[in-house]
Amino acid sequence: MSTHASSVSQSKSGQRFALVALTSLFFMWGFITSLNDILIPHLKSVFSLNYTQAMLIQMCFFGAYFLVSVPAGNLVKKVGFQRGLGIGLMIAAAGCLLFIGAAKVQTYWVFLTALFVLASGITILQVAANPLVTIMGPEETASSRLTMTQAFNSLGTTVAPIIGSILIFSATVEFASKAQEAESVIVPYFGLAIALVILALIFTRISLPTPDLEESSQTIGNTQSSLMEYRHLVLGAVAIFMYVGAEVSIGSFLVNYFGLEHIANMPESEAAHYIAYYWGGAMVGRFAGAVLMQKISAGKLLAFNSIAAAALIALSISSDGVLAMWSILLVGLCNSIMFPTIFSLALKGLGVNTSRGSGLLCLAIVGGAVVPVMQGALADNIGLQISFALPVLCYLYIAYYGLIGSKVRN
Repeated sequence: MSTHASSVSQSKSGQRFALVALTSLFFMWGFITSLNDILIPHLKSVFSLNYTQAMLIQMCFFGAYFLVSVPAGNLVKKVGFQRGLGIGLMIAAAGCLLFIGAAKVQTYWVFLTALFVLASGITILQVAANPLVTIMGPEETASSRLTMTQAFNSLGTTVAPIIGSILIFSATVEFASKAQEAESVIVPYFGLAIALVILALIFTRISLPTPDLEESSQTIGNTQSSLMEYRHLVLGAVAIFMYVGAEVSIGSFLVNYFGLEHIANMPESEAAHYIAYYWGGAMVGRFAGAVLMQKISAGKLLAFNSIAAAALIALSISSDGVLAMWSILLVGLCNSIMFPTIFSLALKGLGVNTSRGSGLLCLAIVGGAVVPVMQGALADNIGLQISFALPVLCYLYIAYYGLIGSKVRN
């Protein structure tokens, strides 16, 4: 009996350590993703881009999710979750190192290539880490558990704009040439490459649980076809597309939005600091959401937050000055529980198809590539402020998913 109790205790202890290790990955890819919000206005200025061209940064970054998610799912199934994490970390590190070459040749498409490689590695991490977190405990608390780990993802997104603005914007003030401004990205991305390599080494040595999520004798084609039978999964993939698209698009435009004369008339270096409030709201909300969802229906809370986000954006569009600025920043608080809640609701009841379902949901993160470019085109043609009407439509769909679309139908 004592031997059994000791074994159970060691198992729980190992699972807790594995969860902590996985949480560090959530922080890291949140940090990297949020740096794009600094990179966009920076490269827009360096290469004299319009809004649509600048949003190609997000298209290349999040486009990797669309192109790599299914191969990543196959890779994780073949080599296992732990080795998949190590491979993803090394690919992401390689993408960071490509920034050095991009800065030296000072060519926009090389920057876009580096972002695609970096995002490819992060996609593999997403496919492996998200389902690991959902199964590391009771199914009924999966939303709460994933929300808590996503809170640390938000910590990364909150810290990144502050550090990025110091290393990139503050440094470029003293530079006399566009070449030197382009090279200001070398230090932060080289540092990220080192951190990712260290994490890869750590994940080769720790013990992670090996979930039994293998499909039986089904072929890949049959498995993918069967996913379409899960209505709540398919609608959840659309919700992920809408959510990531809206969240990323808003963050991408904040620096330029606050630079508008009738909004805040801020220089880029100052406006960049306020992005931390946007992502910081998501961080605070996720910690609170992890507690609230123990007692409140995840679907209802998702719908409430979505409607609140749509209302805040509408307020920002119809106002100016301080009111317009802070109402758009508060959308970050509403975003807090959306991704982990949609993710866990969509995976509910998938059983052996959980790994494939995760791949489909990560595929839908391509919304972060499509929606910002669409908003960029709107901003170039009808104005930046009114272009925020596009994210409003995204949040209204998410509200529908929370109330109706997320219900499991047998």
